[in-house]
Amino acid sequence: MDHNSVTDAERIAKATQTRFGEAISAPPGVPGTNELRRMLEHSSHRQWNTQPIDPALLRLLFACALSAPSKSDLQQADIIHVADRAKIKAIADHIPDMPWINNAPVFLVFCGNNRRIRQIGEWRGKPFVNEHLDHFMNAAVDAGIVLANFIRAAEAAGLGTVPISAVRNHPRETSNVLGLPDAVFPVAGLCVGYPLEAGHITARLPLDVTVHTDRFDESKLRENIDAYDQRRHKLFPLRKQRHPKLYPDVPFYGWSEDKARHYSVPERADFGAFIREKKFSLK
Repeated sequence: MDHNSVTDAERIAKATQTRFGEAISAPPGVPGTNELRRMLEHSSHRQWNTQPIDPALLRLLFACALSAPSKSDLQQADIIHVADRAKIKAIADHIPDMPWINNAPVFLVFCGNNRRIRQIGEWRGKPFVNEHLDHFMNAAVDAGIVLANFIRAAEAAGLGTVPISAVRNHPRETSNVLGLPDAVFPVAGLCVGYPLEAGHITARLPLDVTVHTDRFDESKLRENIDAYDQRRHKLFPLRKQRHPKLYPDVPFYGWSEDKARHYSVPERADFGAFIREKKFSLK
């Protein structure tokens, strides 16, 4: 059945069933179902066609992204459009298992920026007395929200994206390539282009695991995750088992086994040291 012949309500129910294992209906008469449906059908893309992105559209998407909420109106997020293909290659060379970075028509890096507010304080003759973990977190969260807003806007314009947290695998090299000064740090990259093919909806943990009422509740966590492993495996089985030199193959390889293996090996263990070098105390 063609997408155009299916209502937003039907697509919302289908998308939530695939994503969360339960069909959630849009209440009758609720506005914005087209946008809600698009958000629920979100997918990542790693292959693009040759159509270039109009610079005017890209600038509009930057404006949409930076219209995101900002902690206390501090506006501590920046976007670096890495237009120089040599710079993209320099970043991608440190991430050899992600060839789509070099192939993306547009590559962006979203940064947390605590530098500007410090500079403003100096210009206005005021001390900066918030040298602690929270001011780092504020900038990181601002950048993450801007990233999410860009993805949402890009998909509305028919583009496909995939975030690249691996720019933090070698943060000093990324920072040097982009000329990031003290108190400015990379949060994530983003590949952007017109997708070569339709993506697929990735199953997520059920809402019973991730949505709580009044207080945190993990009373049925293990059984819910076991069920999620089975549901996700039926939709899209994982193609290979992670860290085969460390762990033997198992007959059933689900999401939880993959993530347990993932975080059994150190990853970005020096990122805290890098952030401290950027003049964040993190105390």
